[in-house]
Amino acid sequence: MAKNVSLDSMDQKLALAKRCSHEGAKAGAKAAVFATVATAIPTYACGKMSPWARAHLNPTAKALIVSTVAGMAYFIVADKTILKTARQNSFKQQG
Repeated sequence: MAKNVSLDSMDQKLALAKRCSHEGAKAGAKAAVFATVATAIPTYACGKMSPWARAHLNPTAKALIVSTVAGMAYFIVADKTILKTARQNSFKQQG
């Protein structure tokens, strides 16, 4: 019987972990989309208007700038969301 209780407890913890991960991935994706738009517009506009940027930033460099910012935004927001959700679940289980 005790084994059943611990398996149920583990299933519940696994479900909470999956929910935390899903919420983090969703929030990270939203942040990445926003960061892509917020970075792409000034990057490409600068490439058109600035003589230095036109001479030194080829399309690959511009894409690298945008994708780096999007990736960073995804991982930072996903990590913070997962930690926040896990902390909330931890407090719920204690109290």
